[in-house]
Amino acid sequence: MAMTSPAAQTPIARKISTNAVIRTVLANGSISRADIAKLTGLSKQTISEVVRDLEDEGWLRPVGRTDGRPGRNAVIYEINARAGLAVAIDLGGTKIAAAICDLLGNVVAETKVATDRRGGMHLVNQFSDLIVELASAAGTTADKLRLVVLGSPGVLDPATGHINVAPNIPGVDAMDLRQIFSSRMGLPVIVENDVNLAAQGERWRGHGVEIDNFAFVALGTGIGMGIIANGALLRGARGAAGEIAYLPIGGDAFDPGGFTLGTLESAVGSVAMLRRYIGFGGRNASTVADLFAAFNAGEASAVAAIEETARLVAIAIAAIGATLDPELVITGGSIGARPELVDAIRRFLPRCTPYPPRIEISRFGNRAALMGGMGIAVERMHDDLFGVKLREA
Repeated sequence: MAMTSPAAQTPIARKISTNAVIRTVLANGSISRADIAKLTGLSKQTISEVVRDLEDEGWLRPVGRTDGRPGRNAVIYEINARAGLAVAIDLGGTKIAAAICDLLGNVVAETKVATDRRGGMHLVNQFSDLIVELASAAGTTADKLRLVVLGSPGVLDPATGHINVAPNIPGVDAMDLRQIFSSRMGLPVIVENDVNLAAQGERWRGHGVEIDNFAFVALGTGIGMGIIANGALLRGARGAAGEIAYLPIGGDAFDPGGFTLGTLESAVGSVAMLRRYIGFGGRNASTVADLFAAFNAGEASAVAAIEETARLVAIAIAAIGATLDPELVITGGSIGARPELVDAIRRFLPRCTPYPPRIEISRFGNRAALMGGMGIAVERMHDDLFGVKLREA
């Protein structure tokens, strides 16, 4: 039987004390009750009662005793990380990555599979099967999980969770994905734009940990951007902030064909790169991985294709710099994580803007959105299980 939240069973004063204890243990790791009392300012009696309740409910566990100090040894406690598990899913045009994480953000189980190209309800079925398989690999069952965070391409309505435009994932924008998926699994589901998740992943444990203003640019099958402005995710009026696929760069902005994929995405996405390579006379690459292999082998057509792609991306980043003034631009995705492309972008940037932003490749490669999903899941579990909602006071 799943454990209940201690915060949901106590008066507001105990909620505040419980919150203080949990936050202190999370911040300091293994710690004794005496040290918790010193750091929180709560009485030893209150600490003893709260710690006892948290241990009884399974949220804290004893892991040893203090030594090398005057007086009696004291029991040391830490968070029982396995007491709360959640799922993060990153839906891509060709791959689905999924992971189960615990209360501390540790990965318990992880997998990657090809995306069901039929889209729609076939994806919901695929997600459900993935969660069951991951739960089994993690030594638990799907009904013991606390929530799912799903990252999807497309323009997300932050109020409803509806995906309004997702050109690379058929059928997703024609259904209430959050409601259908949540009903199928019997779990709360948070849906977020995948590149916004990637930005939040970098904010959680990546290059953006100590930076309040940066942009994450994803380059792969599609192209998108997540924006952290003044320490918070910037969504825009309709949730479409960062949809740089529609920047009027690399093609005719008045061509209505660009209204689907976007003018910039049509010029720098993986399909465009291969088309450009073939146009330059290349014959040895049928995938983007082949294209980079040909580039590294010095094939002229591959070099020309990647250089031109980098030039167009540099123009886009110059526009981002002029509009948002980010301290840092982080690149990721299957193409954006390639140092060959990023090195070329760095060379072009000073030629098209007087103030080129610093460029770094994501620390997580293709896993940035998955990291962001886990970060949001951990934060949500902490808030749901131990948080204090002041409006209840």
